[in-house]
Amino acid sequence: MQAKSLRDHNENLLAIALEAARGAAAVIRRAAPGRADLEWEQKGRSDFVTRVDKAAEERIASIVADRCRGATIVGEELSPQAPIDSGTVFIVDPLDGTTNFLHGYAEFAVSIGVAVDGELRAGVVLNVARGDTFTAIKGEGARLDDSPIHVSTLADNRRALIGTGFPFKQIEMLPEYLGQFSRVVRETAGVRRAGSAALDLANVACGRFDAFWELALAPWDVAAGILLVREAGGVVTDLAGNAALPRAGAFVAGNPAMHAWLATTLAEAGATTTTETR
Repeated sequence: MQAKSLRDHNENLLAIALEAARGAAAVIRRAAPGRADLEWEQKGRSDFVTRVDKAAEERIASIVADRCRGATIVGEELSPQAPIDSGTVFIVDPLDGTTNFLHGYAEFAVSIGVAVDGELRAGVVLNVARGDTFTAIKGEGARLDDSPIHVSTLADNRRALIGTGFPFKQIEMLPEYLGQFSRVVRETAGVRRAGSAALDLANVACGRFDAFWELALAPWDVAAGILLVREAGGVVTDLAGNAALPRAGAFVAGNPAMHAWLATTLAEAGATTTTETR
């Protein structure tokens, strides 16, 4: 595919993802006044889903089916096992931060990443409560609403603000995580955990966070965010330093300097934890 045709195709994928995200956000906003009456369905420990999550994903699926026939949807609620590596795939979290939504805590989002034959091409993270809309197209940069964004330029870890997420679904990972947290919180200006990995990665992309890490995430948590951070000039890897893919696992993101510092710090903390538990 020629460069202009590829760019046009990617822009079309972003337009579809953006329409779908806005459609899902409208479903969530309409349901917000009645959140106290919603039934909480428990998928796992501290992991909840409601009819709002499912309705938002159904809205996304309807828009994608209409606008991009033949595309696959990998969604947290309705199709988590669908394949990612072949064809056009919309990787969807219809409500990232369900527990926040249920408590009226204004940190929840719709996240949609679009991959073609396994390569991320477009991404949207829409902060439903605040209205911030983060978008990215491969090779075309990242934006917050209509303005280009870039990762921070901070290189001094003592002044850094770091995002994180707790392994609340995998409690067995807490000793490893707490060792990491102890190191990071001692050597930075602060660590924040708001409860939406999609928004955490978006905040790295626009420079609000200097770096971010979490040990147990799903593809739909990170697909859009990976592209946002990279297109904003940042780095996203696994704990071993391999380029991140939209797969389940651990992720480290940041501006180049702070990503390098955080990855090294986490590795050192992990080595200490392993030694202490022998």
